[in-house]
This record gives sequence, structure tokens and C-alpha cells, in this order.
Amino acid sequence: MSDVVQVSLADACDLVSSALMNVHVCKTAAMSVAAALVAAEAEGQEGHGLIRLSDYIAQVQSGKINRHANIRVSHRGPASLLIDADRGFAYPALDVALEKGLPVAQETGIAIMAVGNSHHCGALSVHVERVARDGLIGLMFANTPKSIAPWGGREPIFGTNPIAFAAPRRRDTPLVIDLSLSRVARGKVMAAKKAGRSIPPGWALDSDGNPTTDPDAALSGTMIPMGAAKGTALALMVEVLSAVFSASSLSVDAGSFFDAEGLSPRVGQTLIAIQPDHSSGYVSRIEALLGRILEIDGARLPGARREHAVNVSRDKGLSLPKSLWLRVQKLATNHSSL
Repeated sequence: MSDVVQVSLADACDLVSSALMNVHVCKTAAMSVAAALVAAEAEGQEGHGLIRLSDYIAQVQSGKINRHANIRVSHRGPASLLIDADRGFAYPALDVALEKGLPVAQETGIAIMAVGNSHHCGALSVHVERVARDGLIGLMFANTPKSIAPWGGREPIFGTNPIAFAAPRRRDTPLVIDLSLSRVARGKVMAAKKAGRSIPPGWALDSDGNPTTDPDAALSGTMIPMGAAKGTALALMVEVLSAVFSASSLSVDAGSFFDAEGLSPRVGQTLIAIQPDHSSGYVSRIEALLGRILEIDGARLPGARREHAVNVSRDKGLSLPKSLWLRVQKLATNHSSL
């Protein structure tokens, strides 16, 4: 019997949203979370995919995620919005941010949408791609619970603090770049832990600052930043742009994304949408740039593998570990077992 099952994107969304509604998450929020988890799974980001569902549900039940969140929008200026997620899921708050902010960017040329008091926002690529599909350039910054030490130190103070970028192109699929400021996203370590796998060397250090391949030791230690000292400098920049700017918890103070108990994360995410200047030939210029890259033997564009994975998932469905899919089915039909 195969250990992998093929599941359509629609079936996965339906079952995930049902699991969330079983613990009294409202339908709108449940569908938003489900769409984001399935989209992350479709592009190959398993650490931000369906593996998160059990943790989310446990946190809803403990009250760490506010299932009754009242998302509020306030204007800081003509093109600057603050969206309070009210300790709820990040995804419906980001939906509101884009609903309110993208028309502003199309009218004024730019919009800055700061989401505060928030939770894990998954794969940033999913959100910035939505900006680009509306014909805008998208930038996104997010802080996460502490996992990276300042350069030269051992105590974690920054999160993996991802950055994402998307730009519209002449063809349908935008250019999308999504990167964590650790060598790999911390969700991949958690995925390895849940699967009983070790992690590759070079991902993390234990609490004593020693290299480790043990996911438990990595989760209690620190992640290795990309680019050495430059990575921690970028993490500081993202901390200011996301947590400080949105009046949210700093990474060092944020509650865990993984544990059901403890403080709510209350992290921040900032999205910037920019209207390209089409009068200066934006489309032809970006296509010329990307074309020059592709002319180089062996070169590929960032996000090419992601785009391929999404296309395969749309055609053939998700390839999921059978154990994971059975767990999702159980959560969708019997939440009392949690």
C-alpha cells in the first residue's frame, strides 16, 4: 500500500476548512486559512502547509488563537493602513488588508498595509502573488518568534523574519521571490521533527551554539542566518518594518507558533503595494531584464521550481503522506479526539 495519496486542491480546502469549523472558527476565517495552507502545500512549502493544521486547532482550543477575532482597520494616512488581527489568524486579516489596500495603491500609486496583533502568516509568496496578479508590485515583511541570535551572540532575539517580493509580468504568472532570513524556514525543522527525520547539517545550532542535526535540539537552539552577519542585519530591518511599524510583539517577546499554551504570538506583517509606471515601459523593461537572465547558460529565475510545483499540483493534486491526510480527515470529522 502506498504511503502517499493524491488529493485535489478543492478536496483539501474543503476538509481543512471543515476541521477548523469543527472547533467553531467562523466559515470566512476557516476558508481563508484553508486556502493559504493548501496554496503553501501546492508550491512545495510543506512546513507552511497542512502539517500546521493540528497546531492551529490546538491553539484555537486553548484560546491562544482568538477564534472570534474582530478585525479592525484604521488609516494612518492617505496610503497607510493599520489592520488589527485581534490575536486571530493572520490570513483573514491579510485578506482584509488586501481588500482595503489594493484599491488605494491603484488610485494613489502606493499603499502600505500593516497587520498587527497577528499570528503565523505561512508562505509569504501566496500573499505577494495576489498583489502582483492585480497588476501591482508587492513587498512583504513579517516577524516570527525568536530563533536567530544577533551576529556574535548565542541568545535568539530575531525570528526567521521572511521577506517576499512579486512583480507582474506580460504573461499570467508573476515573478515571485520568497525567502527566510535563516538558511531554511523554521517550519522545515518542525516538519522534520513531526516526520521523525533528522535535519541536514548547516541548518541550526543547539542551545550551546554547536551544530546539530537533531530537530528537537534545533528548535530549542537557534537557526543559522543566511549570509552570516548580513542575514542578522536584514532580520533587524524586517523586525522594524513588521513588528515595530505595526505596534506588534518583537520576535524576542512573541509566543510560539507551535505550542498550544503560553502567550499569543501577536507578531506583525507589513505589505507594500506599488503601482508600476507603465508610461515608462515597465512591462517591456522587466521582460527584457528577465530575458537577459534566461539567456545565460544554466541560469533560472527565482521561483521557477515553485511555479512548476504549483502547476503540477493544479493538474494532478497534492501528493501527501497518507498519515498526514488521515490526520486531516480525523480532525474534520471528530474534533473531540483532540
